[in-house]
Amino acid sequence: MKMTRKAWLQGVAASLALVATGTWAQQPTELRVGLIPSEDAQAMMRASQQVMDQLAAKTGMKVKPFVANDYNGVIEAMRSGKIDVAYFGPFSYVLASQLAQAEAFAIPVAKKSGKSSYQSLIISKKDKGPASVAALQGKTFAFVDPSSASGHLFPKAGLKGEGVDTDKYFSRVIFSGSHDASIMAVANGKVDAAAVADPIFQTAVAKGHVKAEDFQIVWRSQPIPESPMAWRKSLDAATKQKVAAALAEIKGLPWGDRGELNGFASTNDQAYDVVRQTAKALNLELGKMK
Repeated sequence: MKMTRKAWLQGVAASLALVATGTWAQQPTELRVGLIPSEDAQAMMRASQQVMDQLAAKTGMKVKPFVANDYNGVIEAMRSGKIDVAYFGPFSYVLASQLAQAEAFAIPVAKKSGKSSYQSLIISKKDKGPASVAALQGKTFAFVDPSSASGHLFPKAGLKGEGVDTDKYFSRVIFSGSHDASIMAVANGKVDAAAVADPIFQTAVAKGHVKAEDFQIVWRSQPIPESPMAWRKSLDAATKQKVAAALAEIKGLPWGDRGELNGFASTNDQAYDVVRQTAKALNLELGKMK
């Protein structure tokens, strides 16, 4: 039977619709996951490996982890389409949402704390280092990275709230590159004080890298929303669904500096408005931060 032109066009339209909805479209077989460098790259890879293995098993995809040299390296990798999903810090996520079309969808919940938030600390050596914000004046200080929430943004905003201009208050300021590096800089007397994430400091203690009794807490921030998992908005819907479902089922495994997981809880972009508000309080132009 001869097909009419109208029937042929209808068939083509239906085929295109199937491709557009993914029914015929070939699903990706590899998932590229970016990890923020809160520790050195190899340590970060080791600490995340079991979760990556489970993610691969549950999605049926080959999972390829990637750790950049700094926070902006992960943002750039997502902006250029080199990674599909990333574990960002809260502030680096806010930057990525604006610059790389990232969208938060899940947050790790640590089994030990049961919390989906954490705090920034300013630490110094006990008996030798400054014991108060006032005593920090004229001292050397380490932030982690310009795009770190707990290692830069929140402590800087918190100190500003106490009348401290961090650009003038310290005799010298460095960006160490990672929370572990900042902790060790204080431990080894390279700087007088540093801003770090509380769970990373606790992990360094638990691993025996430093002793808690050698340090004092100079300042503590308000709760910061936990670091999110985010995907490229352009990632296909079927892959998003598989990844979200897989992460929701992953429990009892170590995850970076957060220790053993009690699963990944769902989140959304609005949860990070407090980070945007903190950036605004510092008059930071997000588009120029990268």
